[in-house]
Amino acid sequence: MGSRGHYRYHWQSHNVKHSGVDDMVLLSKISEDGIVDNLKKRYMDDYIFTYIGPVLISVNPFKQMPYFGEREIEMYQGAAQYENPPHIYALADNMYRNMMIDRENQCVIISGESGAGKTVAAKYIMGYISKVSGGGPRVQHVKDIILQSNPLLEAFGNAKTLRNNNSSRFGKYFEIQFSSGGEPDGGKISNFLLEKSRVVTRNPGERSFHIFYQLIEGASGEQKKSLGITSLDYYSYLNQSGSYKVDDINDKSEFLETVQAMDVIGISADDRSMVLQIVAGVLHVGNITFRESGNYAAVESEEFLAFPAFLLGIDQDRLKEKLTSRKMDSKWGNTKESIDVTLNVEQACYTRDALSKALHSRVFDYLVESINRAMVKDHQELNIGVLDIYGFEIFQKNGFEQFCINFVNEKLQQIFIELTLKAEQEEYVQEGIKWTPIDYFNNKIVCDLIESKSPPGIMCILDDVCATMHAVGEGADQTMLQKLRMQINTHEHFNSWNQGFIIHHYAGKVSYDADGFCERNRDVLFTDLIELMQSSEISFIRALFPENLNAEKKGRPTTAGSKIKKQANDLVSTLMKCTPHYIRCIKPNETKKPKDWEESRVKHQVEYLGLKENIRVRRAGYAYRRVFRKFLNRYAILTKESWPTWRGDEKQGVLHLLRSVNMDQDQFQLGKTKIFIKAPESLFLLEETRERKFDGYARTIQKAWRKYMARKKYVQMREEASDLLLNRKDRRRHSLNRNFIGDYLGMDDRPELRQFLAKREKIDFADKVTKYDRRFKGIKRDLILTPKSVYLIGREKVKQGPEKGQVTEVLKRKIDVEKILALSLSTLQDDFIILHEQEYDSLLECIFKTEFISLLARRFEEKTQRKLPLKFNNTLEMKLKKENWGFMSGGGSRQVLFVQGQGDVAVLKPSSKSLQVSIGPGLPKNTRPTRKGFSQSRSNMSRNHHVPSRAAPGPPGRRVGFSAASLSFTSSIKPFPAFPPCSRPSERRPEEHQPHRQPEELAASQPEASALRQLHTPVSAQQHQPVAAARRRQPAAAGPGLPEGPGPGRCRGPPTFSPQASTRRRTAEAGAQTQTPGAAVQGPVRVRRSGHGRAQLQHRRRHRHHQRGCFRMVDGTTSREAGTLPQQLRHQDLEAAGCQGDAMRLLRPPTPLAPASEGGAEPTFGERKHCETLLPLLPYSHPT
Repeated sequence: MGSRGHYRYHWQSHNVKHSGVDDMVLLSKISEDGIVDNLKKRYMDDYIFTYIGPVLISVNPFKQMPYFGEREIEMYQGAAQYENPPHIYALADNMYRNMMIDRENQCVIISGESGAGKTVAAKYIMGYISKVSGGGPRVQHVKDIILQSNPLLEAFGNAKTLRNNNSSRFGKYFEIQFSSGGEPDGGKISNFLLEKSRVVTRNPGERSFHIFYQLIEGASGEQKKSLGITSLDYYSYLNQSGSYKVDDINDKSEFLETVQAMDVIGISADDRSMVLQIVAGVLHVGNITFRESGNYAAVESEEFLAFPAFLLGIDQDRLKEKLTSRKMDSKWGNTKESIDVTLNVEQACYTRDALSKALHSRVFDYLVESINRAMVKDHQELNIGVLDIYGFEIFQKNGFEQFCINFVNEKLQQIFIELTLKAEQEEYVQEGIKWTPIDYFNNKIVCDLIESKSPPGIMCILDDVCATMHAVGEGADQTMLQKLRMQINTHEHFNSWNQGFIIHHYAGKVSYDADGFCERNRDVLFTDLIELMQSSEISFIRALFPENLNAEKKGRPTTAGSKIKKQANDLVSTLMKCTPHYIRCIKPNETKKPKDWEESRVKHQVEYLGLKENIRVRRAGYAYRRVFRKFLNRYAILTKESWPTWRGDEKQGVLHLLRSVNMDQDQFQLGKTKIFIKAPESLFLLEETRERKFDGYARTIQKAWRKYMARKKYVQMREEASDLLLNRKDRRRHSLNRNFIGDYLGMDDRPELRQFLAKREKIDFADKVTKYDRRFKGIKRDLILTPKSVYLIGREKVKQGPEKGQVTEVLKRKIDVEKILALSLSTLQDDFIILHEQEYDSLLECIFKTEFISLLARRFEEKTQRKLPLKFNNTLEMKLKKENWGFMSGGGSRQVLFVQGQGDVAVLKPSSKSLQVSIGPGLPKNTRPTRKGFSQSRSNMSRNHHVPSRAAPGPPGRRVGFSAASLSFTSSIKPFPAFPPCSRPSERRPEEHQPHRQPEELAASQPEASALRQLHTPVSAQQHQPVAAARRRQPAAAGPGLPEGPGPGRCRGPPTFSPQASTRRRTAEAGAQTQTPGAAVQGPVRVRRSGHGRAQLQHRRRHRHHQRGCFRMVDGTTSREAGTLPQQLRHQDLEAAGCQGDAMRLLRPPTPLAPASEGGAEPTFGERKHCETLLPLLPYSHPT
C-alpha cells in the first residue's frame, strides 16, 4: 500500500510538489526517452496516471493504491479534467457527462500488453459509473449485476499466466445501458475468444481457470463429498504445470464471492449446483487415461469413468464408447452410410479434451447469457461500452491462440490510429484548418496481411487448408506453411521459418509455431459427443447442447479463425459508432513487483503504442471540436441573442458566443462546418459560464416553488390553528389574519438561549411571555417550544464568583410535551394560558397564543397519538408548586377569573388567591381568517390592524432577528411570509417585574397610546391624496435635524436618487448632526451615520448596496453589530405598512460603516426617541 499521509497531502491540495508533468503534451522535449523519464518519475512517487490530452496513460503499480475511495469519487464527479490530478475517474466522469450532454453513445478502449492492468481499469470505470448514477430499485439491481458480473466472469475466464496473476483469457465488451435520465437500467456483455485450450493444457508455471482451484479450496465438506473433490494435485488437468497457489489470490474467499455473484445475477440454487457439478465433472473427465490395445485405444482404468458419468448424468458404458470411437458418415450417390471408427490413443485423448473444453466453454456462455438476461432492456437509449480484452502477447512459443489475440489487438490499434492520428489530420484538411502534417505508422497493412480475402491473407489460407484436411496430424500444418510461403512470402511484414512464420506486428515481431494451427482452427466438436451430452438425464446439461443433428449441413463448417475475424470486425463497427476514449496501459516490469522499473521494456511499449506521435498530434491540434449547430445548442443560454435559438448564420452565432466570453482569437479556429478549440481550459471557461447560468435559473425556479409551497402550507397551518379556538373563544382583530413566524427571539443568534436545548434541536416557537407567580406578579420569561419539550428561560444575577452581579440566563422550567395534561383558556379575547402538568401549572400571558397552541397541539399529537385537551372557561384553576420554606410552603391552588369589560387591553386586579382579568369583547367566536391572496392579506392587515395589547419585546441589548430555519411550519422549505406589524417597546432590564396597569394608569397613558395608533393608522383613501399632494407642494421643514418632507408617518413614496434630493438629504443630515440632546423632535429625524465619503455612499446606495450595510440602532450599536434587520427590510413591506418617503430614507441602509467604538458618532437623544417611536410600527420582512 502507498503512504497514506503522502496520499492525503497530494490529493487534498493543489499547492504541492508535482512529479514530472500531469499532461505529457506539456513536455519540453518530445521523445521516447523524455516520455519514459516522465512516467518513471510519476510511477516512483505513486502517481500511476498521466494524460496525453484526453488519452489516459496508466502504469500498473502491482499493488493496491489508496486513491480509489468514496472521497475521490466525490472529488472527480462533475469536475473538469484539469481541476484534479490525472485519474481514471476523471475519464469515466467525462464519458458519462458527454453521453448526457451530446446524447451520444460512448466507449472506452483499454489497450496494452498482458499484465498491464486493463481488467482492473475496466472494473474501476464500471464501479465509478455505478456510484455516480442515480436510480431506484430496478437501477440498483442493474448496478449490482454490473459489479457482481466481474468476479463471476473472472472465475471462469481468468487465469494465472507467466506475465499476469489474473490474466483475462477471454475478450469482453460490456455495454452499460442508460435511461434518458442517465440511470443505468440495462446492460449487455459480448464475449469472444475464450481460451478453451487452457482447460486441458498450459505452459509450465501457469494455472488453469480460477474456478477449478476455487472449488477445491472453498467447497464445503458436504459439497466435496458429493462432487468427489480431493486435492489439487489429484487432477491431471491441474497438476501438469506444477503451479497451484498464487500469492495475492485467496481461492477460498473468492469461491464464496463467485457463488454470491451467481445468486445476485439470479441463478437459482439448483442451477448453481449444476454449474459446480459440471466444473467438477470436467476435472474428473481429465483423469480418464488410455492405453494402446493393438492399434486402438482402450480406457486404462474403468473406475475413473464412474464419477464423471455420474456427475454428467450419462451412462458409463456409453461414455467409454464415445471416447474410444466415433461415427463417420459416408455418402455414395444418394446412399448415406454411418461407420463406427475406433480411435487410437492420440485421437482418444483429443476427444476427451474436446469434451472437457466444450463443457467449460458452454457453461461460460450460459453465465454470460444469464447476466444479459438479468439486465435485458426492451429498447436502447444511451450506452457506455467498456472493452476489456487480452493484451498483446509474445511468448517463447506462440500458437494459434496468440495469433488470434494479437490479431484483435492489431484491429484495436487500427481504431486508435484511425481516430486519433489519421482521421484528425484529415479533418483539419477538410475543414480548412491550418495544419502541419505529422507522419505515423498505419498498421492497416498488417491487418490486411492477416484477414484479407483478395489477395488471400493468413486466415483465408488457413481456412482453405482446414476445409480439405481429413485427419489429425502434422501434414495439414505443413501444407498451410507451404501455401503461406507460396502466396505471401514477399510481404514486407511476413517471414517464414521451418516450423512456422513471423509477423511484424505494431508491437514487434512475433514468431508463431504452426504446430496445431489447423486442428485448433477447425474447432470441431464431433457429433458423437453432442449426442452423448443430449442423452444426459440432467436437463440443465441437455440445454447446453441444443444442436439439431438431423438438420442438413450446407457449406463449410465455421472455423475458429472465421468466427474471430467476424467478431473483431463487428466489435470495430460497434466502437466506431461510439465516441471513443482511450486508456493505454503500460507494464513496468516482468517481476510483478511494486517500484520495479525496467527501462527497456517500458520504452518498447511507449514506441509501439505510438505515444510520441500521439503527443505531437495533440500538441499541434485542437482539444475540442463540434459542429456549429451542436455548439450553438450547447451554449445558446450564454446570451439573450442566442437563446433559445440563434436566428442567423450558424458560424456568426458561434463567433458571437465566443466573443461573449472574451475567448482569445488564438484559442479557436472556425472551419467550414465545425468550431475547433485548442486548449481544454478555454472549453472549461464556456462550461463554467453555462453552469452559472443554469444555476441562477435553477435557484429562481426553486425559490418560486418553495414560495408556493410555503404559502400553501402557511394557509393550511393558519386555518388549523383557527379551528382550535373556533366557536370557543373571542378573537382579537389584530391577530386573526396575522402571519405566523415561529421564532420571535432570533434563536440562530442567541447562543445564550441555545445552550439549554439539545444540539441541532429544531425551534418551533420562541417568544417573550409574561409568567405569573403565586402572587400574580408578572415576570418576563423566554418561552421556547421544540418537537420534544417546552422551555421557560429566565434571568438572574450571579450571586458569587468572578461574574458576581452579572445577569445570566437560567432554565426555570422544562416540560416534556407528552407530560402536558391540558391547556386552559378563557372564552374572552385575552392572551392568558394555563399550562397544566402533573407537578404544578404555569400561568402565562402570550401575545401569539394561537400560534403557540396550534404548534403545541401538533407536537402533542405526534408524541401521544391523542388530541391535546383544551379547556375553555372564565373561571380557571391553577395548581401551585410546592415550596419547602416559609409559612406558605404548601402547594395549594389559585383562581383566575375573567370578566367582560371595556377596551382591548386587559386590566388585572390581583388578590391573595385570585386574579381578576377584565377585557372588552373581541370578534365573534365563529370568526375565521380571511382566505385572500398572500400579498393582499399582508398588505391589508398592515394597514388596518391595531397594535396588540402586549407586544413581544426583543432580547436584551439587541433587536429581533429572524432566520428561515426558525420557521416552524416546514422543516425543509424556506418560508416567505412577511412579518406582522407588531409593536417593539424599548428593552427593560432582565427579570424586571411588570407593574399591573390599573384603570387610572391606563387613562393617564391614553394620549401616548392614541398618538401611537394615530401614527400607525393610515389616512383613508379620500383623505390621503389631497393631503399628500398638498405636502408635496410644501417646502422642506425648517429647523435643525429635520429632513425634507411631512411629519411623522406621512411619507411621500419610495426614495428617489436625484442629485437634488441627495443634496437636500445631505443638508438635512448636517442639521441632524448639530441637534442638541433633548431637543424636541418635530418630524422623522434621519439616524445619523458614522463614516465618511457621502458622495460615495450615495453612489453605492444608488446601485447595488441597497440591502447591505448598517446604521445606528436605538441602543447605540450599529446594525451589523446588532444582527441582520437591515437585510430583512424591503421597500414593498415598508410601503404596505403605510411608511413612505422619509420613513424609507430613515431605514434605508447605506454602505457598511465603522461602529461607534471605532470613531463613529453616538446617536442623539432625538434620534433615539424617534427610533423608539417608529421601529415598533414597522413590519419585518423575511429575506428570500
